[in-house]
Amino acid sequence: MSILIGGAWPYANGSLHLGHIAALLPGDILARYYRLKGESVLYVSGSDCNGTPISIRANQEGLAIQDIADRYHQEFIESFAILGFSYDFYSRTDSQQHHEVVQRIFLQLLENGYIYKKEIEQTYCEFDHQFLPDRYVEGVCPNCGHPSRGDQCDNCSTILDPLDLIDRKCKICGNEPTTKATEHFYFSLSSFQHELEEQVKKVRANKAWRENAIHLSERYLTEGLHDRAVSRDLQNGVSVPVQGYEDKKVYVWIEAVSGYYSASQQWAIDTNQSDEAFWNEETVSYYVHGKDNIPFHSIIWPSILSGIGKDAFPTHIVSNEYLTLEKMKLSTSKNWAVWVPAILESYDPDSIRYFLTANAPENRDADFSWREFIFSHNSELLGAYGNLVNRTLKFIDKSFEGAVSGNLDLDIVEMTQSRYGEIGHLIEQGHFKQAIETIFETIRFGNKYFDTKQPWKEIHENREECKNILLTCVHIIANCAQLLSSFLPFSSDKVKAMLNLAPFTWEPIEKSIYQTFQVSPLFERIDLNQIEIELEKLKLNAI
Repeated sequence: MSILIGGAWPYANGSLHLGHIAALLPGDILARYYRLKGESVLYVSGSDCNGTPISIRANQEGLAIQDIADRYHQEFIESFAILGFSYDFYSRTDSQQHHEVVQRIFLQLLENGYIYKKEIEQTYCEFDHQFLPDRYVEGVCPNCGHPSRGDQCDNCSTILDPLDLIDRKCKICGNEPTTKATEHFYFSLSSFQHELEEQVKKVRANKAWRENAIHLSERYLTEGLHDRAVSRDLQNGVSVPVQGYEDKKVYVWIEAVSGYYSASQQWAIDTNQSDEAFWNEETVSYYVHGKDNIPFHSIIWPSILSGIGKDAFPTHIVSNEYLTLEKMKLSTSKNWAVWVPAILESYDPDSIRYFLTANAPENRDADFSWREFIFSHNSELLGAYGNLVNRTLKFIDKSFEGAVSGNLDLDIVEMTQSRYGEIGHLIEQGHFKQAIETIFETIRFGNKYFDTKQPWKEIHENREECKNILLTCVHIIANCAQLLSSFLPFSSDKVKAMLNLAPFTWEPIEKSIYQTFQVSPLFERIDLNQIEIELEKLKLNAI
């Protein structure tokens, strides 16, 4: 089975924050899980280095667009690596290869009759003497009445044209823009109305997309799909590959989603393999992102794929709701965010991965609070998981010279065996919170088993039974470490080293003898004073 996993492309105009990681982390969990199963996996993403957000940042700092893109692309690579993201290929949209692939897609759509030219009215700033990119136009959403940009309303997810906005203002100078006639290329999205209706009906039946993706897609289809501009007058991006129109750029929502295809093709070149198996009707594909990206993955990207003759409709859409911070909406402009480079300086990456999975905004908004983050680390990772590992392996080291053998409790063997099918199904269906909670139920059971069986007494009364108890505890630990390796790769690798386990798979571990090596704590306790320190830092830095 071929598994394509596409993680959304963060804009290279600022550091990643925890909201980004909460949305993207499921992609890494899926990739690691399917690799354990022995499936053929291609996990791709990259930095979005084109378009307006980077231009805005470059103008603010008085730097070249390339400098901004280079800075944050490199920072993203480093942050993802520290967090354990296992991309097969992480690309960038300003690469020559990406530009060439997007231009080929554009020309294919044009040749197939899905792109056409049209003269339109576009916002123009008389003060700044330029056509305005959509994000440079701000106003009020005509659909919900909230402040919005000219490309999409973050409040109600309506895709907008700047001319739709009420009380329009130029983001550069604050003046009201005028309109001027200009010629642009349009994508015939309406041509795919019926096809998408049929596909979304199937998705509704098998529940392979998150409910928010199904609901929003049905809303767009009920309202009727409208043809959308596929070119814009922008400073940076992919040039339109049509003579006389080279100064225009391919619109970001057509161009950026095409990055999944360009990244897979670059991976194929670099590894001397074919990527065809990841782009056909047999492919199982997961697109992982936040709810603000739903229409680009559920409506626009499937239409592009169909338009170029690729029968590769997204089989799974993993679209998280929003992550709030201390019960307030994340705001990069107000610096109300926990920035990834900063949190990685002080905290274990598995602690971050655990909290953002166990408290993920899968079906509703979820909150990150420093209190809950630190308490969850101390109680679950240290108090439950770390405690079971430490107390069991230290006991074996001290009382049995680091080696234990005996007979496993067969009921517990049966329980751990059943966990693989149960947790695998949850992961494949995108229920990561429930999956990790099920594993931690097993860990808590292990601690209760240790307490009930009292090996510290049995060692004096029945040494062989004590070995059986400890062997059963190690059996739970080894299997939980393997089950957790998709979620918490670093601590799982520590357990693997301490027990000298074979490379992880998705088959139950059953051994009659274990030997321990250099047993050390999985996690360190976080001082509760850090809660107030982090809260004070957050408030001081907020604008």
